[in-house]
Amino acid sequence: MSQTGFDFEAGARRLAGIDEVGRGPLAGDVVAAAVILDPERPIPGLTDSKALTARRRDALSETIKEQALAWCIARASVAEIDELNILQASLLAMKRAVLGLSVTPDFCQVDGNKLPPGLPCAAEAIVQGDARVPAIGAASILAKVQRDRELVELDRQYPQYGFARHKGYPTAEHLAAIREHGILEHHRRSYGPVRACLEAATGEKTA
Repeated sequence: MSQTGFDFEAGARRLAGIDEVGRGPLAGDVVAAAVILDPERPIPGLTDSKALTARRRDALSETIKEQALAWCIARASVAEIDELNILQASLLAMKRAVLGLSVTPDFCQVDGNKLPPGLPCAAEAIVQGDARVPAIGAASILAKVQRDRELVELDRQYPQYGFARHKGYPTAEHLAAIREHGILEHHRRSYGPVRACLEAATGEKTA
């Protein structure tokens, strides 16, 4: 999918890569990032954040923040996920990341197969873009490092849930913790396992 109107041959000094993390977890915000890399300061090793070790992601995250022309991390909240659905919340988070850049990009490349509405420039969606486009890879790294850190902090507040280990994903450990300790305000009530826990606790079906 693409929006026309950009001349690649003319070059793009402000090409923004956009990605998000956190669609699958049962808890926490969905976090997105937008990055405009500096063509004069290439950063080796940019790729899908999931293909990197945590230590490598952390190091690259700092390098991206230091060397990129612009970057922004944004989010959609748990309440927005429950209200809009995860797809629309993810697109909203990505739009917020682009609009939060300190400079307006000439063109956006977005990971996936859908474009956020209301971007300030032409754009294209690229399936597996985080592994194919350095700027999208950079965005995936910033978003994942940020979200992982937030889940580690949540683990400090609620150690019985194991957030530092599973990052909110529906692992056996997480599901067992939900059944034993109940749901938190950080849990996404529109997600099946969380909704099932609510229904079991109240004896009522939820919408």
